[in-house]
This record gives sequence, C-alpha cells and structure tokens, in this order.
Amino acid sequence: MADTVAEAVAKAHESEWAFVLAATARVAADLDLAEDCVQDAYAKALVHWRDQGVPARPGAWLTTVATRRALELRRHADVVRRKLPLLMPDPVEDSNGVFPDDRLRLVFTCCHPALAQEAQIALTLRLVCGLSSAEIAKAFLVKEATMQARITRAKHKISRSGIPYRIPRPADLPERIDTVLDVVHLVYTAGHTAADGEELARPDLARRGLDLARMVRLLLPDSGEATALLALLLLTQARQAARVDATGQLVLMEDQDRAVWDRELIAEGLTLVHEALRWPVGRFGLMAAIAAVHAEAERWEDTDWPEILGLYDLLLACWPSPVIALNRVVALSYVDGPEAALRVLRSLADDPALATYPYLASTRAELLRRTGNWTEAVAAYEEALAFTSNAVEAEFLQRRLTRGA
Repeated sequence: MADTVAEAVAKAHESEWAFVLAATARVAADLDLAEDCVQDAYAKALVHWRDQGVPARPGAWLTTVATRRALELRRHADVVRRKLPLLMPDPVEDSNGVFPDDRLRLVFTCCHPALAQEAQIALTLRLVCGLSSAEIAKAFLVKEATMQARITRAKHKISRSGIPYRIPRPADLPERIDTVLDVVHLVYTAGHTAADGEELARPDLARRGLDLARMVRLLLPDSGEATALLALLLLTQARQAARVDATGQLVLMEDQDRAVWDRELIAEGLTLVHEALRWPVGRFGLMAAIAAVHAEAERWEDTDWPEILGLYDLLLACWPSPVIALNRVVALSYVDGPEAALRVLRSLADDPALATYPYLASTRAELLRRTGNWTEAVAAYEEALAFTSNAVEAEFLQRRLTRGA
C-alpha cells in the first residue's frame, strides 16, 4: 500500500504540481509561502492517502489542503498585507473569462521580461515543473547553492519590482507570449543537446520542455506560435532515439535509421503544423515547417532541400539570427553545393555571436570535407573540438579526424 501511495503522490507531483502551486499562489499572494504550503500538502498526502485511500481527484485534494494552509498562515503574516497588492490578480482581467487557468498566471510571472533569461528558465523549472534546486543545478551543471541563490534573487525581484501575478493586458500579450515561448524552447533545447557532460542529451529536461509546450498550448489555444512550438518540439523529439547508435556514438541525420523515428510523435507534430498555419506564421511556425519537411522525407535523399532553403530565407527575414543564417548555409550546400555554401559561410565568420560557437567550425569542416579539401577541414575540426564540451559530439569530431576524408 505504501508503494502505491508513493507512486500516486509522485504521479500527482508530475502532473498536478503547476496547477496546485498556481492556485495556491493566488490565495497566498506570495510565491515562497505558496511553495511551502504546496510542499506541505504533498507531504500530508503521503500520510492521509495511506489511511484514507488515494482520492479520485488528487489535484483537487492537494489544492484544497495547500490553499487552506495558505489562508491560515496569511492571517498571521504581516508580510502578506504588503505583498498582496502586487500579487493578486487584476479583477478586470480575471472576470473576462479569457484566461481562467491559474497556471497561465504562474507561467507569465516566471517568464516576465524584467527577469534575466537564466532566472526565467530557473523559475519556470522550479515553480511550473516542480523541479528541486538540486535537479535544476544538475541539469545546468552549476552548484546547488548557486542555483538556489539564482532562484531566490528572482523571487525577490518579483516582490521588489512589483511584478504582478496576473495575465498581461492584451496590449502586452504579443511580447510576453514570445518570452514564454522562448523560455520553453530553451528548456527543451538544453535537454535535447546538452551543452556539457558525457551524454548527448538530458532526456528529463527535454521531457520537461515538451510538457511545458503542451501546457502553454493548452492555456493559449488561440496562439498559432504556441501550437507551432509544440509541433517543432514533437518533430524534433521524434528523431531522438536515432541520434546515437547502440554504442552511444553520434549519428548525423543523413545516416540515421528512420525506422527508429517515432511515427506517433511525427503524426501529431504534422497535424499541429497544419493547424498552426491557420494563424499568421511566425518564427516557430517556420521552424516547425522545416522540421516537417525532414519528417516527411522517407530517406535522406528524398529531402526537399529547395523548400527547406526557401523556409530558411523566410525565417531569416523575420528573425535575423546568426545561428539561423548558419543553418541556412547547410541547406544551401545541398541546393547549390558545398563551395557555394562556403562562400556564404565566410561572411558569418566575423560575427562575434558565433566567435566560440562550435557548430560554426564543425559546419565549415563538414563543407570542406565534402569539397575534398582535407587539409583545411582538419584545422576546422580541431577548432570545433576546442569549443565542444559535450563528450558525444567531441568524440564524433575526433572520429572524423581519425578516419580522414
């Protein structure tokens, strides 16, 4: 029975944490107090559910216990009276019925543009996903004390700056939605390919990013970009199992066994891409469309590179990013050849944003290898190795050097 209860509590933590915390934060009017009350509710669940059985609606039970505790503590906390005006939702916005879910307020609070990007990510993982400071610190390879301090500073800034616990007004929504989607994308990306460490990916972090994307799309059903972001992550995640071989070595997309790709995720992603096209297409819509072209190709040779290149042209026009420009170079190499791609790549070499970006050197190395210029390719592979901290990617580059052209 104890194992069953522990499993039920763990499942409720994974699926209900954000809802319970968001509802409690609205009542507690203080994020730290809300966290304490929610953690206390989960601890009580371990005891009460063993005696009384797991409730039919675990989330509702946890929310009731946590909010009752928050109300009780509020009566004795002077600090709440000072923070209440800052954190209570705007009654006008709440009464319009457009944003009925407390989790959306929590997401927008965590992703407020006044907070540094690293703080937005840390708060989102802590408050929305329910990860501990130790788990977040491990994911980003910093000390737990460092991550805890980062989260604490972010909470204090929310309090000091008067960042409200509410949905932005309609005029502010476009910018704020972009911030939310950026954070979700960054969380997933950090899990899809780890910046450091012995493994290519951090699956738990990638799964959290997917969970966040699903939640945001659920809470913002009329956002085409939220739909497109979820599609992009699903289509990217579908290839995850094929990215390394049985020995853990990196496998480039051109060499991947496409039978291993997750067809259910691809089908869901493609459906969402078509749905996202009902709205004006933004950068995540274009990125999702590129991923869809890859997903629809049964073989590497079937990839529609002219279409991908055209999509990158559109993406670069709406989002002039040096990383996107670099990705476009790769597509160009399969349309006009590696020599043409190298000519364009030279124009990116002096961009300070790419100065230590390992994929700039590795892309140049691959293009040089394809032209047969092995001498310059070796130098480029060695440069890429100097900037690569992920052991799996570094091992792939070393293999390229060892095996030669």
